[in-house]
Amino acid sequence: MFLFESGTLWTKVQTATQHALGRGALKPILTDCEVVEQENIPFVVRILSNLVRKEKAQQKQVQITKKQGKSFNPFLPHDPDLFVTDLSETHFCLLNKFNVVDHHLLIITKAFEEQENWLNLQDFIALAHCLAEFDGLGFYNGGKLAGASQPHKHLQLIPFPICQLGGTFPTEKAIASAQFKGDIGIIPAFPFQNACYPLEASLLKTPEQAAAQMLAVYYRLLRSLDFFPEHPLTPQQTKPYNCLMTRNWMWIVPRTQAEYHTIPVNSLGFAGTFFVRNEEQLQQLKTWQPLTILSQVASGS
Repeated sequence: MFLFESGTLWTKVQTATQHALGRGALKPILTDCEVVEQENIPFVVRILSNLVRKEKAQQKQVQITKKQGKSFNPFLPHDPDLFVTDLSETHFCLLNKFNVVDHHLLIITKAFEEQENWLNLQDFIALAHCLAEFDGLGFYNGGKLAGASQPHKHLQLIPFPICQLGGTFPTEKAIASAQFKGDIGIIPAFPFQNACYPLEASLLKTPEQAAAQMLAVYYRLLRSLDFFPEHPLTPQQTKPYNCLMTRNWMWIVPRTQAEYHTIPVNSLGFAGTFFVRNEEQLQQLKTWQPLTILSQVASGS
């Protein structure tokens, strides 16, 4: 059962954004952007010009954790000024407090679940209902080594376009060039383990059907990448990974480390967007090159 009226989510997102900005709860991080092209892929590098507020918030979380003897959870209880809507009996939606891209949404479980747990049908139902409302890039950072910054399970969704280069996101053409062996696609532009599979966008007319397909595809891709033989045997994932989804496909990349030297990478890195702190890191990224960085944090080919 879904708890918002069909066709209203985008309006709710816009209304919540204006409210959160007015209350000072939403704290956008201003960026300067530069394009670093490699192998005909225009990677977007965002220079985060103001990280002070986010770093102070992270330091506060560490202090609370030490004082209470347990991890601070910003989602329980959540900030009411960032609240967008209840999505279902199991999930709700918040604005990303320190957003770089406008209308960046978090799809969060109401009861605490570990971020390193496998995604399940209820997760995909929540995401499918959102994608039925507006087109965007959904993603899941499966564990700290995949770039997850919070231990409470949450998917993320950024409306298209995620940058102003034209199209929807920087690596879309590379992903569209996937080569299929049987029903599993491999993206040849990326020299590391990865697997993708098409989705039937028409199923979003009935999000529960779309979610069932997403779950089946998710298991199919994980099996192809040797995460488990048939189905998960335990609730917790066997290794870290990034999962990226649109209305038309799902793509999974196994991970081995959270960053390359000083450059952190989460799911958005594989969508073609990097974040650096300053000009020095930008120059390092240009020297190392985006595909090298992605290859170093992903599992080998």
